Amino acid sequence: QVQFVESGGGLVQPGESLRLSCAASGSIFSIFYMAWYRRAPGKQRELVASITSGGSTNYVDSVKGRFTISRDGAKNTIYLQMNSLKPEDTAVYYCNTFPSPQWSWGQGTQVTVSS
Repeated sequence: QVQFVESGGGLVQPGESLRLSCAASGSIFSIFYMAWYRRAPGKQRELVASITSGGSTNYVDSVKGRFTISRDGAKNTIYLQMNSLKPEDTAVYYCNTFPSPQWSWGQGTQVTVSS
């Protein structure tokens, strides 16, 4: 069983930046594709960004050009650099494998974008 611990969220104003981190309890990045997901209030969880074991990335249209997913295999950690944040980015952010989440969801990290 792999566990994920997300961190780095907070309350920011529109246009500001945050960097999220997700630490995995095992060395899985060379085997599994990883992704960041988010769940906004009243909505279903959605895919935000993914990264393959080879390092290729993909993003949902609403965050392209603003968010960057990356990983550090030595630290078993993936990151999500979020720039130019908008109120509609407000959500709880989670990480897990992609395309199918293989393990239980972590507690997530809350991102709130508000003036």
